[in-house]
Amino acid sequence: MSLSTTTALSLRDPWALVPSLGNLDAYISAVHRLPMLSQEEETSLARRLRDQGDVAAAGQMVLSHLRLVVSVSRQYLGYGLPHGDLIQEGNVGLMKAVKRFDPEQGVRLVSYALHWIKAEIHEYILRNWRMVKVATTKAQRKLFFNLRSKKQSFKGEADDANLHRSTLSPAEIERMAEDLNVKPSEVIEMETRMSGGDVALEPQVDDGEESFAPIAYLADESSEPTRVIESRRRDALSGDGLYQALEVLDARSRRIVEERWLKVNDDASGGMTLHELAAEYGVSAERIRQIEVAAMKKMRKSLETVAA
Repeated sequence: MSLSTTTALSLRDPWALVPSLGNLDAYISAVHRLPMLSQEEETSLARRLRDQGDVAAAGQMVLSHLRLVVSVSRQYLGYGLPHGDLIQEGNVGLMKAVKRFDPEQGVRLVSYALHWIKAEIHEYILRNWRMVKVATTKAQRKLFFNLRSKKQSFKGEADDANLHRSTLSPAEIERMAEDLNVKPSEVIEMETRMSGGDVALEPQVDDGEESFAPIAYLADESSEPTRVIESRRRDALSGDGLYQALEVLDARSRRIVEERWLKVNDDASGGMTLHELAAEYGVSAERIRQIEVAAMKKMRKSLETVAA
């Protein structure tokens, strides 16, 4: 396929050149047939994108580097995640790299994009490898990937007696900590996180009444003693407590509070506004607001007494 053909197609739809990731083999075969850009072509396209916002130029840059994403994604197949998903996330990183690429820096896009592709794939793995995140800080993410790589190399060095051992020995932990420049306790913590599996809360198969899953043993929060006490206290405050709090107010203050906060008309418009009450009592709206604030303070003290 010539570059002119690529250009013509990418002007209409850059992704029309490759099949859907649903057909992974066809996708990989197609991206490896796409032409590579020379440094001059790459620089020209990058300048068009930067100076003119040329989307077609960005499409050509992305297309010519899709094979790079496929190559990088293969390095992460050992995490048990779909290859197509890894490629898709890597493509997101590639598009971010193309958007931020500066042709005047003197580096090729392939070198610049490598970081963005790996970053997106790393984030995807950390989000999906376990239901509970195993690494949340930048240092933990680095340790997660480095530790897994080191474990693979250790397996290659292991003798037949230790080949199937899943946990690390104290000597291996010390060696890894030294190689990765971290504390042994950090290696142990990350190893524990990585070796822990996910447990389904709900049963995966229906075996009738004899089938129980962890969710069956979870407590009902509504029956938890402190929740029951809180609920009763809330009911008391919203019932008798509120009535007692209103009783400490004078007639005008009580009416203002009821109109402003406790009355709901049939049309759901609520009670009277500050200006409506001001007109009725012949005072300013600000005065009505001051009366309302003072009344609320009195009611709050009364409610605190009831709660105690």
